[in-house]
Amino acid sequence: MGKFSMRHLLVVSVALNVSLLLRVAFETGTEGLDGVALLKQVVGGGVLAELHAYRQTHKATSSSSSSPSTATLVNYTEDRVINLDHGDPTMYTRYWQQAGDKSTIVIPGWQSVSYFSDIGNLCWFLEPEFAKQVLRLHQIVGNAVTRDRHIVVGTGSTQLFQAVLYALCPQDAIEPISVVSAAPYYSSYPAITDCVKSNLYKWAGDARSFSKGGPYIELVTSPNNPDGYSRQAVVNRTGGLLVHDLAYYWPQYTPITSPADHDIMLFTISKSIGHAGMRIGWAVVKDPEIAKKMVKYIELSTIGVSKDSQVRAAKVLEVVSDSYECTKSVEETLFDFSYRKMNERWTPLREAVEQSGLFSLPEFSPDFCKFSGRLFKPQPVMHLHTCMVRCAAFAWLKCEEPIEDCEAFLREHKILTRSGRHFGVSPEYVRISMLDRDENIDLFIERLSKIGLEQPI
Repeated sequence: MGKFSMRHLLVVSVALNVSLLLRVAFETGTEGLDGVALLKQVVGGGVLAELHAYRQTHKATSSSSSSPSTATLVNYTEDRVINLDHGDPTMYTRYWQQAGDKSTIVIPGWQSVSYFSDIGNLCWFLEPEFAKQVLRLHQIVGNAVTRDRHIVVGTGSTQLFQAVLYALCPQDAIEPISVVSAAPYYSSYPAITDCVKSNLYKWAGDARSFSKGGPYIELVTSPNNPDGYSRQAVVNRTGGLLVHDLAYYWPQYTPITSPADHDIMLFTISKSIGHAGMRIGWAVVKDPEIAKKMVKYIELSTIGVSKDSQVRAAKVLEVVSDSYECTKSVEETLFDFSYRKMNERWTPLREAVEQSGLFSLPEFSPDFCKFSGRLFKPQPVMHLHTCMVRCAAFAWLKCEEPIEDCEAFLREHKILTRSGRHFGVSPEYVRISMLDRDENIDLFIERLSKIGLEQPI
């Protein structure tokens, strides 16, 4: 047999390590990385980087020594960039892994051939089972009035927002209607409003500084994205039309104080139960004429909404509702799971921020949640069986003086966030997603703590 060199041994080590790590990832459901992402990280950096380092060192030393040098492993955790710019709800992956086959469905090849779902419904592409499960979940949570309302399904709440603008604007208007929202507003509102440069509507900025006369559309996001505060309309003038974006009005993010009762209410499955990839949202609409115009917009733009997505969405909503209505269930429910995860993140984050002296976070008023029967308090408390802490989907972080650009400052520490500029406010603020995987949130909080300890700036 031929002799094995150090290079051969390292190649074998690569194969064994990749195999072992992938087995661990797929069998245990590694929180931080799925199998494919883990393979990319290993192949793109860790073990193969060691092999590359050995090769470079071996080339440099082979002429002076017959003994190969030992490669030095790099601490990739410290060098890794943490991207918390997007609100991708990957936190929910673990819950749905634990749910197992309960949310699994099989769609026969012959199903969903027709364009039509319910020809007798105002929203003719709305799957009846999806509508049933939407109404059921709202009834259980108590976060929206649905009686004598129309459900309009859309490809995420983004399409529904565009449909609402189309429905509310007269086709024969002399000039575009102004669309406003109180800053800090959702960063995508301006881009979505103006993307097609419609003659029907245009973005007009911060509702607090809006002074133009005539009709307008005000977007009320409650709880607000990015700062988590409960919101009400700001402009309050004759001729105004209100759209309430309630994507985060669910008990893991905020206390459910009463059923929301507005003319137009937007919800999305991505933030309610964590399935962003389904691209399903729904609107609860009081006026049938507005609902019809919204349906017309979706018909013109996409000829309806995927039936397969609606069928799958109906199934996962059913699993969530069953966990509350089945008294024999001993498994952790989705809202309990997601609140627990959020609290496990917010408590150390607030501690890190308070200790740093460099940052600050919003303070929330106490409120009673009718869904959980518990009081939400603004700060962490010891007895969480009687009190709960407000855990917003995003951390609205402010960098204190002398830091002027918070996004740039955190980027220097390999933390990617979204600047307050995108939300209509000062760059002293950034939005940070708290919905990411455990390993990213943990590393972010650890790194933030070290920033505080390592200063002065």
